[in-house]
Amino acid sequence: MTRAEAAGPDVRTGHFQAVLDRYQAERRLPTVVAAVLGGSEEPWTAWTGAAGDGASVDRQYRIGSITKTLTAVLVVRAHEAGLLSLDDPLGRFVPESGAYADRSLRALLSHTAGMQSEPAGPWWERSPGGTAEQLLAANDGSAAVFAPGEHHHYSNLGYGLLGEVLVRVHDRLWWALVEEQVLVPLGMRRTSYAPEADAAPGLSVHHLAGTLTPEPAHDTGAMAPAGQAWSTLADLSRLGRFLVEGHPDVLAADTLRAMRQPVPPASDYGLGVRTFPYAGGVLAGHTGSMPGFQAVLLVDPVHRTGVAALTNATTGFSGPELARALLGDHTPGPVAPWRPAERVPRWAAELLGTWYWGNSAYEVRWHDERLEWRDLARGLALAEQFEQHDDRVVGTAGYHHGETLHVVRREDGTPDHLACATFVYTRTPYPDGP
Repeated sequence: MTRAEAAGPDVRTGHFQAVLDRYQAERRLPTVVAAVLGGSEEPWTAWTGAAGDGASVDRQYRIGSITKTLTAVLVVRAHEAGLLSLDDPLGRFVPESGAYADRSLRALLSHTAGMQSEPAGPWWERSPGGTAEQLLAANDGSAAVFAPGEHHHYSNLGYGLLGEVLVRVHDRLWWALVEEQVLVPLGMRRTSYAPEADAAPGLSVHHLAGTLTPEPAHDTGAMAPAGQAWSTLADLSRLGRFLVEGHPDVLAADTLRAMRQPVPPASDYGLGVRTFPYAGGVLAGHTGSMPGFQAVLLVDPVHRTGVAALTNATTGFSGPELARALLGDHTPGPVAPWRPAERVPRWAAELLGTWYWGNSAYEVRWHDERLEWRDLARGLALAEQFEQHDDRVVGTAGYHHGETLHVVRREDGTPDHLACATFVYTRTPYPDGP
């Protein structure tokens, strides 16, 4: 029992929300929703919470590579039904797979087949998906990066091809199999191939300006088995309970336990399931990301707990890190929520980016109506803050607190360097030599 659990459920609930609030603020997430899993109720959640303007625990988000776990369950079910063997070569079912034909289904499931990480052609996550025929024609195995079993090398392509194996074994569409064999038995009624009308929008946060850019949400076509699905916290909690307990109409708990075992040379990836250590033991499940979205579903089968979380940001989110924080004992203090910038004033926009004091680099960002200078040598630790006061740019925190920042311009009016007291900041380190 952790200290927070010993203190009572109200304290624990406060801990969960404080962790989520801090994570949203520090990682600059437009919205983030999370659930701590466990208990006996349906769905299998002990707590749910949201952070960020407009965040709702009932909203649908894209779950990215958590889709791979659904695909893996289908492949293992086909193995148990005698329709295929995990040691069968890909070429038995997809002879057009060229030099990849000798790679086993087990190797594809565990990312140990040596396949390239991404399919050839346009960036599949940001492009409309093609057909299986197009995918196979563009990926003949000539781009393999390792021999089978040589290294663990994550491959989205491998899961696209596993989806085609399922299509040919069952003579059914991959998503129809997901619905019939997984979603319906588990009661995952709000997990879908395409987003619901009020699903969260996919967003990207400008690293320096803090403004938002909409991300595309294409149908990924033949690559869908690697990362297409959309879901909710409640449905992910149902999937999490299944990963712990099994289900008589899907897979038994013993089979799921075997799927969690790493496949050499992988040390933390089994058959469509990843593992992560944490203070209480080992968490198992999957992370996910697609343009504008990141997600995580991790469970501890021993202690019957876990975490599901969804965010509509392209970067800034680590599912395992958030899970460890939610299930841990440290409760952060209150923090103001992060909100995106609607615009960056001209005086600040021209100063964004990297500046050097000698050889020391600082990243200048716009946040909360002020400039933040973050020290790159100290992991982006906050070093200085500046705001515009009347016609001056003045330090409001850090060593330069109260000092005026001067922008020294070239003849064409563009900034040449910055001066604050005797400190000179330039766009390149030591431009005149040390």
